[in-house]
Formats: sequence, C-alpha cells, structure tokens
Amino acid sequence: MKILRPLVPAGIVASAALVLAACGSDPAANNSGSGQNSGAPAATGTAQVDCGGKPSLNAEGSSAQKTAIDIFVQKYSQKCSGQQLTYQPSGSGAGIKQFNGNQVDFAGSDSPLKDGAEADAAKTRCGSEAWNLPLVVGPVAVAYNVAGVDKLNLTPEVTAKIFNGQLKKWNDPAIKAVKGNESLALPDKPIQVVFRSDESGTTDNFQKYLKAASKGAWTQGDGKQFKGGVGNGAEKSNGVASTVKNADGAITYVEASFAKDGLKTALLDSGSGGVELSSENVAKALDAAKFKKQGTNDLQLDLDGIYASNVPGAYPLLLTTYEVVCSKYSDAQVSKAVKAFLTVAATDGQKPLSEKGYVPIPQSLQDKVLTAIKAIA
Repeated sequence: MKILRPLVPAGIVASAALVLAACGSDPAANNSGSGQNSGAPAATGTAQVDCGGKPSLNAEGSSAQKTAIDIFVQKYSQKCSGQQLTYQPSGSGAGIKQFNGNQVDFAGSDSPLKDGAEADAAKTRCGSEAWNLPLVVGPVAVAYNVAGVDKLNLTPEVTAKIFNGQLKKWNDPAIKAVKGNESLALPDKPIQVVFRSDESGTTDNFQKYLKAASKGAWTQGDGKQFKGGVGNGAEKSNGVASTVKNADGAITYVEASFAKDGLKTALLDSGSGGVELSSENVAKALDAAKFKKQGTNDLQLDLDGIYASNVPGAYPLLLTTYEVVCSKYSDAQVSKAVKAFLTVAATDGQKPLSEKGYVPIPQSLQDKVLTAIKAIA
C-alpha cells in the first residue's frame, strides 16, 4: 500500500519535541473529591503538588495528546520552579517501546499496555508493575472531505464496510440508506480511505470500536496497525488530517482536536439516530465505562461497553490517552518529578482541555487517578 507524505506546516510538525521550563511554585490545597458519577461535570479541583525531583523529565508517545501535554506543561510551569519536561509526540507504539527500553520516564499511549510481552517488558523495566493512568479523554472523529456533503450520517456497519473496502463509492446505496442521508447528493466518486501508517493507539481504539459495534461487519481484528487492507497511509494525527483535507473523496479516523480547518465529521448512528461529536455527547457515553482491573491503581478502562452501546444522544467513539508509569521508580528523584507533573495534569490541567477538543476527566475518575499518583513510590 502506498504511504503518502503530506505537507505539514512547520509550526505543527508533530515530531518536534516540546521543551518548556517551569517557573513559580504555589502548592494548592487538597481536593476532597465529590464521588460523583462520570456523567457529572468535569473535575476542576486542585491537589497538593510536591515539586522538585529530577530537573528535566523525558516522555514520549501519543501524538493525540500532544496539545493536552502543552496545556499540562503550561500549568506545571505555574506550580514548580526550575523543572522541565520534554515530550516527543512520536506515536503510542514508539512511546511504549522507549519506555520499556528505559529511554523515557513515562510514556503516553492511546491504549493501555497489552497483557503479555508488552506488559512484561514494562514490569522488567520498572522492577515493579507498570500502571496505566487515564488523563486525556478524546473523541475520535470519522472525518471526511466530500464536496457538497456537509452532514453525513454513518452506522458502525457502514463505517466498517468503508474501512475494509466493501463499499468503494460514495453513492453506494448502503450509505444512502443510512437515516439522515436520504437527501444528500452523494457523488459517484471513489472513497479514498486514509489510515495511520505508524503504530497508533487511535487505530487500535477505532478498530476495537468497529469490532464491538459493527455487528460482524468488521472481521479484521484490532491492534495498533491498521488491518482494513484498503487505502493509503499517512504518519501521525497531523498527517492523516492533512491528507484528507487535500483529497476530495477522502475519509479517515482522527482525534477530534485534529478534525478541524477544512474537515467535516460524520454523525454516528448506533441505532437511535445520528449523534454529533461534542463534549456533552461524549460525557453521556462515559457513563457506561468500567475498569478492567477493579480494586487496583492500574486504571485501564473497559471501553467495549461504550463502543457497543446504544444510548440515545451518546457519542461512543472515543479514546483514552494513558500515561504509562512505573508503580515504583528506582530513582526517587524521577518518582518525585513524575508525581508532581501528573498531579498538575490531573487537576489544573483538565479544565482547559475542553477548549481544544478533549473531554476533561470527570470527578470520580480524577479521584482514582490522584489516589494512584500518590501511591507511586
């Protein structure tokens, strides 16, 4: 399959490292937490931040959370003096490899560590269990560029058939038959699927959604590599967004924060009508979320229930970006700095996320994340 190399403006090149020096120290009061369910307003409280430790942290991984990391570091700079964080948005797969290779202090990933070799390698690197801490919730858009088509509705079945090549043209009767598409002037034009060519947690979550929700239309499985067998690849989130923007008839899956400026996003119909991508509609879907490992500080969310649900008004296609950390670091200075950064990210860093296309974590999840961060040794 051909790998496209889209032109991306230098100011948004995803591979550029983010290095921000922190300044100012002002620990805040403890946040008690209200224990509200995930349908409640997002957490906005603060928590005690114990600044210090390793002066310059290194992290790498998910490009989907790059904008969120920008915000976290900005807030971190208001809390802790003389600290630095360098974040390389190289993709989830690369981030996990660097973390397991002991090259970075923590990794960002759009999927939790996989049980087996990946989790075992992380445990060996840490000398302890590695934990997955959800800090960024982002809707995944099915983004498209079709001239004259401004409000496209897609079911999971039709989406699956587009991304595995069963539907090849935009005027296919199966697309026209989706409720809400009856009046659309769908063109007799080839569908150009664009996928992530690099290993990506976004790809993993998108394929898990198709597998869970498409009623058997998607049989290709999941994973960080795209398995649809159709289309052209582009690197990272900026890459697929830029490629679709410049190709009439193209469609992709990408985080909502990248689905702007020339791209349109499909409404998803799980059986109760098309649902628009919005923070409020994603929050409704989060009500169905459960943890895979109950009673532990490894906070992997079980999203299959969300993907397969049919809650009216809920937008089910979302991903959670995790910070993959050691439950116990061999260097106490690294541990202290990691805990300080993550505490700021889980509190002061959350509220501004909604302005960038993310969904701030709800209060009940914030409480669990802060408990886990405090337990890091």
